[in-house]
Amino acid sequence: MTTTLHRLANGVRVVCDPMPGLETLALSVVAGRGARWEDERRSGWSHLLEHMVFKGAGSRSAREIVEAIEDQGGQLNAATGYERTSFQTRALKGGLPLAMEITADLLLRPTLDAGDLAREKQVVGQEIAEAADTPDDLVFELAQEKAFDGQSLGRPILGTNRSLKPATPQSMADWRAELYAPDRLVVSAAGAVDEAELLKLAEAAFGHLPARTDAEAPPPAAFTGGVAAKTRKLEQAHLVLLLPAVGAADDDYFVLRLFAEALGGGMSSRLFQEARENRGLAYAIDAYADTYADVGMLGVYAGCAAGDAAELTRITAGEIGALASSVTDAELRRAKAQLKGSLFMGREQPLNRAETAAGQTLLFDRLFTAGDIAEAIDAVTPADFARLGERLTRDRRSVVSVLGSKAALAAPEAFERALFP
Repeated sequence: MTTTLHRLANGVRVVCDPMPGLETLALSVVAGRGARWEDERRSGWSHLLEHMVFKGAGSRSAREIVEAIEDQGGQLNAATGYERTSFQTRALKGGLPLAMEITADLLLRPTLDAGDLAREKQVVGQEIAEAADTPDDLVFELAQEKAFDGQSLGRPILGTNRSLKPATPQSMADWRAELYAPDRLVVSAAGAVDEAELLKLAEAAFGHLPARTDAEAPPPAAFTGGVAAKTRKLEQAHLVLLLPAVGAADDDYFVLRLFAEALGGGMSSRLFQEARENRGLAYAIDAYADTYADVGMLGVYAGCAAGDAAELTRITAGEIGALASSVTDAELRRAKAQLKGSLFMGREQPLNRAETAAGQTLLFDRLFTAGDIAEAIDAVTPADFARLGERLTRDRRSVVSVLGSKAALAAPEAFERALFP
């Protein structure tokens, strides 16, 4: 059946993606704003607001919200990112009306009680502390800060205890009205859904909102680069290496995804084979593509013995350069198969389909078929890898984030010398 995209009169967009034969559905209501829209004073407010709406909304208390969904076999969740805030419900067939009602309450009618806010600040404070105590979380946070120093993309989505402290119920209400404005709202449903029912429910839940187009977009991001090194008494050194890359709307988006796949996306990748299998330098080493609307990064994460960190980064730099100049047909074919496998397996899951469709709608105002994606992946050539390799290194900027004992602190210089001779 055909996936359809509709637009309500006030700008809210609605995606219907029926999947015949399913007995479940997924509803994602996604606001196309997140932590990237925050200034430093309001850092972490989008995530705090996401917590707060679950403390009570509409006529339901926090307990009544989850009990209403779970009584019908459903599950409720939410996630705050830099560019999106998503409210997700999984439900059995026939559960769409309740899912839409509760989600609309969360977005539009949260209680925002002062006592709840005080307690939730404490909860988020523990979440911040937990991230700081978890090495393979902290090393990514340090890398993100160096990649976009002084910008909203460089601040943690959780914020800080200092930035959360001034938040009040009224300031949360004002931020809610800005963050969840209808011009950036997508209602996306997949699975056992009926188009006519979905449109009727979406219109009733969100069609009355006044149209808004006055919110300013955040400024373009700039990859700054640098070194973030913290010494801790750990059994392993944790490393994150970043290079500036392309955004999700760039023509080289799938080139970047395939480059990361061939570099360190699986057990047959160059980094896994060379760093782990041939040299035994790391148990865990992975490459990935991290993209936003206008900018992206090629990243590598590794955990290794501190004394091996410098050698590991030299090998990584060498493999990045070699992959750009000499990717083999077999490597490229295998990377394409792996990427298509990952993307298409995700299409078998209603929640993944609903979230993907919402993301496409927010970024491109259109939907892409599996055929569109396969065609874009299959079109990538070795010449595209060479061009991307030049884009990755032409500014001679990188991020090296290191967390571990002093023996690991030679890694940043070793990486940059090998990458930028």
